[in-house]
Amino acid sequence: MSIRHGGVPRAEPVSERLEPLEAWLLANEHVEAVAAFLGQGPPRFYLPVDPEGANSSYGQLIVNTHAYADIAPLVGQLRDWVAENGSDAIVRIRKYGVGPADTWKFEARFSGPGEADFATLRELAARGLANLRGHPMVAEMRTDMRQRVQKVVPDYLQERARWADVSREDIARSTKRAFDGMPIGLFREGRDLYPIFLRNSDAERETAAADMDNLQVQRTLSTETVPMSAVANLEVEWEDPIIVRWNRRRAITVQATPRNVTFPTLEATVLPAFDAIELPPGYELFWDGERYSTDQAQESLVPGMIPAGVIILFIIVALFNAFRPPIVILLTIPFVFIGITLGLLATGSAFGFVALLGAMSLAGMMIKNAIVLLDQIGTEISGGKPRYQAVLDSAVSRLRPVALAAATTVLGVIPLLQDVFWVSMAVTIMAGLSFGTILTMVVVPVLYCTLYKVPSPERP
Repeated sequence: MSIRHGGVPRAEPVSERLEPLEAWLLANEHVEAVAAFLGQGPPRFYLPVDPEGANSSYGQLIVNTHAYADIAPLVGQLRDWVAENGSDAIVRIRKYGVGPADTWKFEARFSGPGEADFATLRELAARGLANLRGHPMVAEMRTDMRQRVQKVVPDYLQERARWADVSREDIARSTKRAFDGMPIGLFREGRDLYPIFLRNSDAERETAAADMDNLQVQRTLSTETVPMSAVANLEVEWEDPIIVRWNRRRAITVQATPRNVTFPTLEATVLPAFDAIELPPGYELFWDGERYSTDQAQESLVPGMIPAGVIILFIIVALFNAFRPPIVILLTIPFVFIGITLGLLATGSAFGFVALLGAMSLAGMMIKNAIVLLDQIGTEISGGKPRYQAVLDSAVSRLRPVALAAATTVLGVIPLLQDVFWVSMAVTIMAGLSFGTILTMVVVPVLYCTLYKVPSPERP
C-alpha cells in the first residue's frame, strides 16, 4: 500500500509533514514496516507501479501490513487520521493493484502543437478541473504540470563584471555554494565513501534567497569577494517546472481518482462537460488512464475473436448441416450475462479484463452444452419420436450430464476466489455457468420449438 503526499509548499519541508503520519503508522497494530521516499518515488520495484519523477514537493510512504486482511481496516483508519489532522496537500491512499494498473484512473490530456503556449494549456486544464471540483464522485485531482514556481534570473552585467574580474562561472559557483553546496572531496569510512560539500551555514542559507543582492561572489584565484548586485541584476520570473510532451506535442493532463465508484460511472457524469470545452485550433483532448487501457486491452482481443467466431460457426453449421441450430445457440448466449451480472453485484467484483476473459470462455461452455442438447434432439427424432416429444425427452435425459459438467467446472474454480487477481474471472464463470445451465435446459428447447414451429400436443 502506498501513501502519496504532494502539493506541499516549498517553504515547509515535506519530511516535516510526513513525520507525524509515519510515526502514527509505525505505532499502528496492522503495520509491519514503513519505507519513506522524499523528492521522488522509489525505483520501479513492482512492474504495475509507475515511479514518480523528481519533485521537491513530493513524498511517499510504502506501508507493509502483517496480512492482506489488515489493508481494509488500515485504509479506513488512515482516511480518518488525514481528515482529523487536516492538510493543504494532496494525500492519496492507494492499494497496489495485481496485474496492469493505472496510477490515475481518470486522465484527460489536452495537447497542442510542439510549441504550444503554456498559458493556453493551463487554461484548458483549469476548465477541466472546474468540472471536477466539488464533484461527489471525485476524491483527488491535479494536473501533471503541477504549480508554477519562481526562479531568480541573474542578468550578467558584462562591462561591470569585467572591471571586477568576475566571470559567469564565478557567479554560478557562488550561488551553488550558497544553496546546494559544492563537492570538494570524499570521506572514506571503511568501504563507504561519503561526499564532502562546502556550503554556507544554515542561517546564511535561509536568508540568502531574500538578500541575494548581497551574496558575495568570489573571483577565480582570489580571496576577495564582491556583492552580487555589483556584477548582475537579479530578476524574479515564473516558470513551469515540468514540461510534458505526448507524441512530440506539448500536453497537460487533468488527473483524478474516483471516489467509491468505478471509472465508467465517473466518466459518464463528466464527459459532456469535457466535450463542451472549446479547443483552440491545433489542440486536442485525449482520454488516457483506465479508458485508454481498457480500449487497448479489448482491441487486442479482436484479432483472435473474429477468426475464432468464424471457425466456431463453421463447425456448428457443418455439424448439424443446418442454419437454425446455430441461431438457437447464438440467441442463448446473451442470456448468460444475467447470471454474470448477478454474481458480480453480489460479490462486489468489477467486470475488468480478467472477467472478460472468463465471459469469453463461458461462451464456449454454453455452446458445448447447447450442442449436446441439440444433438440429442436430432438422435431422438431419428429414432422415430415426434419432434415435440423428442425435445422433452432430450431435455430430461441430458439434464444430468450437463448439470454435472457445470458443477465440476464451478467447483474447480472455487480456489480462485481467494486470489485477488482471478476472483472476478472465478465469479464470472461460477455465476454465469450456473445460470447458463438452467438456460440451456429451458431456453434452448423453447427457441428450438419456436424456430422449427413445433406445435404443442392438444391436451384432453
